[in-house]
Amino acid sequence: MQQNFKEHIIQLLLQDDRLNDEQGELRGNLVKEYVNTLDEKLITRLLEDEQTRTKFFLKIKDAYVFKTNEFKFFLDENSIDNSFTQYSNRIGLASGGKFLKDNTDVVLDFPFKDCILEGGQSTEDGLDTYFEDDGNGDYIERQSKRKEIFFNEVLARDEIDRLLEPKAFTNITKYDSKGKSKPTKFTRNSKGTITDNLIIKGNNLLALHSLKKEFKGKVKLIYIDPPYNTGNDSFAYNDNFNHSTWLTFMRNRLVVARELLCEDGVIFVQCDHHEISYLNLLFDNIFEVKNKVQQITIKVSAPSGFKAVNPGPIDVTEYVLFYSKNKSKVQFKKNYVPTGYHKNYNKYFSNEGEIEDWKLLSLKEVVLKHNGYSNEKELKKEIGENYKSILNQLISDFALKNAEKVVSVRDLHKPTKQVAEIQKQSKIERNKFFEYIKQDGKSTYLINGGALAFYSSKLNLVNGDVKVTELLTNFWNHISWAGIAKEGAVKLKNGKKPEKLIKQIIELINFDEGIILDYHLGSGTTCATAHKMGCQYIGIEQLDYAENDSVERLNTVINGDSTGISKYKDINWKGGGSFVYLELAKNNQTAKEEILKCKSLKELMQYFETMYQKCFLHYNVRIKQFKEEISQEENFKKLPLERQKEIFSKMLDLNQLYVNLSEMEDSRYKIDAKDIALGKDFYQLKK
Repeated sequence: MQQNFKEHIIQLLLQDDRLNDEQGELRGNLVKEYVNTLDEKLITRLLEDEQTRTKFFLKIKDAYVFKTNEFKFFLDENSIDNSFTQYSNRIGLASGGKFLKDNTDVVLDFPFKDCILEGGQSTEDGLDTYFEDDGNGDYIERQSKRKEIFFNEVLARDEIDRLLEPKAFTNITKYDSKGKSKPTKFTRNSKGTITDNLIIKGNNLLALHSLKKEFKGKVKLIYIDPPYNTGNDSFAYNDNFNHSTWLTFMRNRLVVARELLCEDGVIFVQCDHHEISYLNLLFDNIFEVKNKVQQITIKVSAPSGFKAVNPGPIDVTEYVLFYSKNKSKVQFKKNYVPTGYHKNYNKYFSNEGEIEDWKLLSLKEVVLKHNGYSNEKELKKEIGENYKSILNQLISDFALKNAEKVVSVRDLHKPTKQVAEIQKQSKIERNKFFEYIKQDGKSTYLINGGALAFYSSKLNLVNGDVKVTELLTNFWNHISWAGIAKEGAVKLKNGKKPEKLIKQIIELINFDEGIILDYHLGSGTTCATAHKMGCQYIGIEQLDYAENDSVERLNTVINGDSTGISKYKDINWKGGGSFVYLELAKNNQTAKEEILKCKSLKELMQYFETMYQKCFLHYNVRIKQFKEEISQEENFKKLPLERQKEIFSKMLDLNQLYVNLSEMEDSRYKIDAKDIALGKDFYQLKK
């Protein structure tokens, strides 16, 4: 009877979609949370059911009182939880310092960019290729979104004892125009700081902590394009923790990133509308409100294609938060962006001879005459109805080439007493030029009460070319996302950023020296751009993008990549330079990857024999009980393979994911002697 009532409770609760996990099982921890908060929807469901109303409610006159403690006791006594949580509890796994059974907290890592997804993943967007019978004796190749496997793990602060210690490096390799080689030491400047460009493979949080000893206070600029937390994947978020867990993920890394920044250092973080408000508050907390520089809005696409069929306004923008470590120390640069011809510059300043002979002519008439036409009608007769666009182009080209002669007449804003007198006189003596000297010692001219503004003041160098410009604002629509798929000869379809964007960001500050850091490197756009601009860089990435990763891209850069910003005159990239590749030496991380590769419970159990003998397991894992009892139970065998893998992964001690620097000479880890020597050189350890 009791068992039947338990099943009745489970089926009743499963009718609430909020309480179903991605496997269709009951989220027991969430049930307890809703009980604690007296969730109206849950209480109503229990009250409307006759059996639960009789069992868990006390009737007083016409009212029913929910017996909260009795219901919670029933949940605990009857293990009302999903199968995964039940097995995790029995094995002895813990999360956040509590057994999963007793813990309602959830902290997630995210299945983008910063984490291992599948052992055999080949594309960053997680596509599986399969073949479907077309009904005519042939097969059609199709692709579907892969249901990614990722294990969400968290360590409570009191559980961390080794996790954030500096890590050992392995597979240290130098890449230059001659190919790959083993360096003998790292290059350093007169201050003893490493000047090699670095690409580090491994968990970015642990890599950042490993950089602190060498690079604390030495990074000038950080740009990151982190996971956006959009939920547009098969990963099941707990909506109650969605924002907070993403912010925890971000905060862990931003705190140490701030330590790496020098006093005049800056950080740029790109995201979309899903988390911008939360991220802004997080930055205010870590970097302080006074050090916020700007929130930049970037137009990243046009309202066309599939976006145009979405309901509501079309989403075409992303955002870049721009903060500094100490705003008062940062040297900002004025930036300019190309713009079209300014039509208010419609006069031609003819200043031949004495000032009495100077004239202000119509620019259009001057341009027509310059091109052999006495008037606009002649041009129309020759060109046809499209003559206006031709004329506008002729005016634009002429104005650019003769910018020192093309002017606009403008009202004076708050003129000095002396200038006001000249202005008054110029209004009386019409069509006569008056000269006066500005405070900077330069001459300017008045006519008919207005001052001449020269078109040449609108010209500036942009990417090495003279362009008509306007000052850069906090809305960027001048950077095209179209055609960037082939930049750097890598094909990271989603999330790839144009090199021009990174160039624009670098140019916002006086970057005479310093290091650029990107710890969500992806396909390597940040480092590729920095390399071409002659800036030192450090990139960190955990995912393996195979032929499309940052190492391949930077090799292409070294060998003269002609895409992206390469052809800009101020870059004129021909190739050269070098970088050093390093991997965090794996320990339990290898076991995680082996677990992900397993294709059945049988393979998992076979690997478990190696795992518990050679790997570091969580201290409270009950190995014997798991081997002899739990793994043999039918219910455990019926768990989805993904959930079985998650249980195996949670048995690992997360403090032991990578080899700590202090243990790199331990023979168990088989780290190459040359890598050990280079590791000592990196950390400047005494031999």
